[in-house]
Amino acid sequence: MRNIAAVILAGGYGTRVKHLLPNVPKPMASVADKPFLEWILRYLKSQGITQNILSTGYLSEVIEEHFQNKPVPDIEVSCYQEKQPLGTAGGFLNAVEQSQISPNAWLVMNGDSLIVAKLKEMASYLDYTGVDCVILGVSVEDASRYGSLEIDESGNLLSFAEKRQGAGIINGGVYLFRHQVLEKFPYQHPLSFEYDVFPTLLKEKVAIKVHQIKAPFLDIGTPETLPKAEAFILENFSNLLNPC
Repeated sequence: MRNIAAVILAGGYGTRVKHLLPNVPKPMASVADKPFLEWILRYLKSQGITQNILSTGYLSEVIEEHFQNKPVPDIEVSCYQEKQPLGTAGGFLNAVEQSQISPNAWLVMNGDSLIVAKLKEMASYLDYTGVDCVILGVSVEDASRYGSLEIDESGNLLSFAEKRQGAGIINGGVYLFRHQVLEKFPYQHPLSFEYDVFPTLLKEKVAIKVHQIKAPFLDIGTPETLPKAEAFILENFSNLLNPC
């Protein structure tokens, strides 16, 4: 797929599941005989993305050691550590700056969640010169655990809404940015995508599209969802079970 590099945010402490994963960072939780983070990289490879950057923090050495052995062939994986908590967008920018590369666009994902989405469809929005950012929005029947996305009839982002009951379009935590739009990010630390970056971009009249899909979605960030990860992988990513 076009010149897109992925940054996977894998630096959090995973407070809610830390007791279930002693001495293991949350994205490295073992799922179907592989770390969850490796499944994300295998998924990205299946979508045509082979240049990957891992933004690490807590127990970064565990992540770095695993991927030094190149368990997924024919992709590039670099790890860049946060020396202090920088927030989601801060960790992303830290990884971008250390990588010293300039792809046409950056794909941002969380290291503890996975959505069954065709990324080419999401990337196709960048065929339009007026679009600088795309958010993957997942339609769900119960949006109470997540913030919802408010959009207009054309799929443009209007705002982030607070958590609320009922059906809605939730923020899947998957973002696509043209490289040049990073210059418009606020300069502060810590820096959040939801609370800092997107409100600033909206004020700057940056066109932000929401690619709305209905798709299986899992995050492993709670004691209730972590045990569901293996069944989710086996059901939705059976094509990735064999070596890539």
